[in-house]
Amino acid sequence: MSSPQSPEELKSKLNLETSRIHWQELQTYYARGQVVRVAPELDLLNVAAQLAADNKAQFEHWMASGQVGEVAPDLARGWYDRNAELWAVVIAPWVLVQDRSGSNLH
Repeated sequence: MSSPQSPEELKSKLNLETSRIHWQELQTYYARGQVVRVAPELDLLNVAAQLAADNKAQFEHWMASGQVGEVAPDLARGWYDRNAELWAVVIAPWVLVQDRSGSNLH
């Protein structure tokens, strides 16, 4: 029997599963309501780890502050029109996306 992953082990695993993807490639998931927008100021891996850990309180906080949530239709159209390249990670059934085009990557 394996022991549960530590938060750092989970983030390391998720880092290997994170990639860049063009918004137009995510249209099926967006149409199903499975895409979650993550604000650029948040650490995408931390958000994914909190989702995987089912940290409801943290997600409610992020959602209330507008840092995590659905992709608004106007934003989706803008991303589609410029075929934005986003960072993404899958925590089934969700696809977390982050537009970091205006910020430095770490």
